Amino acid sequence: MNDSIWDWERAWDVLPDLLRGLVVTIEATVVGMVIAAVLGLFIALAMRAPSRWVRLPLKFVVDFIRMTPLLVQLVFVYLLSPPEVPALAIGFAVLGVHYATYMSEVYRAGIEAVPPGQWEAATALNMARARTWRAVIMPQAIRNTLPGLGNYAISMFKETPFLFAIGIVEMYTEAQSYGANTFSYIEPLTMVGLLFLVISYPTSLLVRRMEIRLA
Repeated sequence: MNDSIWDWERAWDVLPDLLRGLVVTIEATVVGMVIAAVLGLFIALAMRAPSRWVRLPLKFVVDFIRMTPLLVQLVFVYLLSPPEVPALAIGFAVLGVHYATYMSEVYRAGIEAVPPGQWEAATALNMARARTWRAVIMPQAIRNTLPGLGNYAISMFKETPFLFAIGIVEMYTEAQSYGANTFSYIEPLTMVGLLFLVISYPTSLLVRRMEIRLA
């Protein structure tokens, strides 16, 4: 490749900064996924409540979050939060809540995929409703949702660059900072893309393999 376009020295020079940003990126993805997975399950269960006073307001909130951009949500929550709240904590929370609304649909589909015979068998055995959910329904439902949760984990990982909007220095911000200081953007941005690919692609293969096995 033409040295005037690509400089390997600059590429290796920016790599430590990008790896430091990668740690923040992975941290945000992991914590955000934990929040999203737990909260999404609670949303899915709450949406099955018999009371419309529970379902309708919750559905409005879920639809509102889904229909507004993640970037706007990050900035809006950041501006409304007290100054003492760390930006990274805000990023964790917004990522988690945003993706929880999508994961709730994955959980809903997983629950509905449990054969009706499982419910009937639990009823025939006179199992308590709480125990039926805990011991029969949820293990099968979560097993069915694992591929979907994995796909959303990859999507969240790829959307962490939006955290730059609230001052969090992750991979993309590190690349932009390096480019602003050296007037060389090709190397850092290319390296960012490669790092995302190195992590996302094997994960997507794992999720695809999981889908095949569960099918």
